[in-house]
Amino acid sequence: MLEEFRIYRKYLCIDLKSFYASVECHERGLDIFKTKLVVADISTGKGAITLAVTPPVKALGVNSRSRLFELPEDKDIIFAKPRMKRYLEVSMNILNVYMQFVDFKDIHVYSIDEVFLDVTNYLSYYKVSARELAKNILTEVLKQTGIYATCGIGPNMLITKLALDIESKHKKDFIAEWDYENLPKKLWIVAPLSKMWGIGNRLEERLNKMGYFTVGDIAKGSIEDLDKEFGFIGSELYFHANGIDQSDLTKLPKSTQKAKSIGQSQVLHKDYYQTSIKVIIKEITDNLCKKLRETNKKTRTISLFIGYKNGEGEFNRQKTIKATSSADVIYKTCLKIFNNNYEYVAIRKVGISLSNLQQEEYSQLSFLKDENTKEKEKKLMKSIDKIKNKYGSTSILRGISYSESGTAVERGDKIGGHNAEWKK
Repeated sequence: MLEEFRIYRKYLCIDLKSFYASVECHERGLDIFKTKLVVADISTGKGAITLAVTPPVKALGVNSRSRLFELPEDKDIIFAKPRMKRYLEVSMNILNVYMQFVDFKDIHVYSIDEVFLDVTNYLSYYKVSARELAKNILTEVLKQTGIYATCGIGPNMLITKLALDIESKHKKDFIAEWDYENLPKKLWIVAPLSKMWGIGNRLEERLNKMGYFTVGDIAKGSIEDLDKEFGFIGSELYFHANGIDQSDLTKLPKSTQKAKSIGQSQVLHKDYYQTSIKVIIKEITDNLCKKLRETNKKTRTISLFIGYKNGEGEFNRQKTIKATSSADVIYKTCLKIFNNNYEYVAIRKVGISLSNLQQEEYSQLSFLKDENTKEKEKKLMKSIDKIKNKYGSTSILRGISYSESGTAVERGDKIGGHNAEWKK
């Protein structure tokens, strides 16, 4: 009966460990696992709420959202005043790390410190297991931001979240992988029920009165009795206890916040140098300019990031120019930045971001040749965009993308570059 409801994909759920406290420790040069630090505004009095605490403080029996007066007297505790703007900046930096590995369409931001990634179509491309990819992502987050993260892996978003919450923090590498087959050993033994995601203390009490004390009790219980007692929530409890979740990452709402910048990064799987990296820069530029056209925007500030092999260095430079949405102008600006900063070292990471976005105003054809040429180019590119939107991102590509240095064809084929309808 339950088999028909099972989803078989590969999701990662990544949580930034004691996030606010981690940021404060990192920027003070302190070890989060050895430092007693609490993020709270002590100027508001003993009733102030702690927003985050480090693991050594948790070991004292203190959790986030405790009141200051509940903390034990300890002269070693450091108090850090909350800095939400800074935490958001670091969170965005980490989101950019995720986008070095997966496309934004496969990311669901659950909160400031937690995301879901659908990596199903990336495993064959990177030629790694889900655990290996998770380890690579967590390593890169730590390397680039100094923040530790934990990760759950599973065939659907629910199991992934449960693996994260229940087991990952106890693993040496902070990664826990669950599937349907090991739920009896990993999930059904969970008690009290309030340890299960989605079950609070009041609901736990009502379930206890019905004779349910472990998650396994619910999984093997009567869906009819649960429905009678709790309504539709009863069915949800029964299905969740059996690891059934019908959430689809692609159908979850994305943030409606207006983007102040757009960007794309790529981790390269072979050495690139001055000539070959130009192909990657051109491919990324084309993708970003397509996004500019779709949102009717143009950019003034162009940033280029280049990371060298084996951590041998990097540079991140930007240039502000006259507002444009021209792929040719943006590409040439990137090349100028690159040529002014590159040392002859193997390249393994590249990223481009466009900021200072502003609305593109409609311009009529004029008698000026240059303006007419720009307008014709814009119309041509919008026609190409329509074809790509209908038939997939690889339906029309520049010739350089089919060269040995190009990655657009391979990424498109293995990460879903073609429209599903086009494949039939």
